[in-house]
Amino acid sequence: MSDYLSEINHTAKYITPFWGEKIQFGIILGSGLGGVADAIELIKVVPYKDIPGWPVSSVPGHAGRMVLGKIEGKNVMVLQGRTHFYEGYSMQQVTLPIRVMQKMGIPNLIVTNAAGGVNPDFFPGDVMLIVDHLNIIGMTGSNPLIGHNLDEFGPRFPDMSQAYDREFRTLVKQVSLQLGIDLKEGVYAGLSGPSFETPADLRFLRSVGVDAVGMSTIPEVIVARHGGMRVIGFSGISNKANLDGSTITTHEEVLRAGDVIAPKMENIIRGFFRKIN
Repeated sequence: MSDYLSEINHTAKYITPFWGEKIQFGIILGSGLGGVADAIELIKVVPYKDIPGWPVSSVPGHAGRMVLGKIEGKNVMVLQGRTHFYEGYSMQQVTLPIRVMQKMGIPNLIVTNAAGGVNPDFFPGDVMLIVDHLNIIGMTGSNPLIGHNLDEFGPRFPDMSQAYDREFRTLVKQVSLQLGIDLKEGVYAGLSGPSFETPADLRFLRSVGVDAVGMSTIPEVIVARHGGMRVIGFSGISNKANLDGSTITTHEEVLRAGDVIAPKMENIIRGFFRKIN
């Protein structure tokens, strides 16, 4: 565990000199959503492969670079793409970027993902505000907090009853209403992937109240909350869930939907930053 802490410290020390100002928000962009980074007034761009210890994604639609800059006057660290458990990384590796943000004193996190719409009222191109999640990965024994607790970051048993910040959610809903964006709200379920869900999987998820399903995000949110970060999350609905087996889901479909979703997310995030102190 001391090696992991040393890695966190080493990576944070490498990134910190790129920008002397305090960073207020970390933002993680999911599959096909990298275009949100176009909103940034650039300070520095760093490829993941150049950052010591940083996990590098092998998935199409994840640019694999860190962008430091400003959006609506807020200092941000934007991650264009993430790594996933299904790529063979450990949960500690997947969530290392969150630990580095915490070591750098970044207090807030925005997570985004591309997700399948399980709710029958959701359609490709919709944006869903995550109000809660169902941690299927964690239920099967892959919680990112398993192992020795990092006491310097947070408690052994962190509360997850308000994983997604209520004040942030209220502001986002106000912004979406003002912008005329039909913002959905719902519960996100995180599975390990990389295979897409069977119709039976999806019918089960819908029966227990899931609105959207994907293969990421939840480990990052758990680690963020463990370290005391305030979190807001968005799912871009990239495809309609195949509850009866009549259609085929592809990653290319997911990426195409990002062209519609990314501008909506950019506008919501810009409006949110204008509203927040």
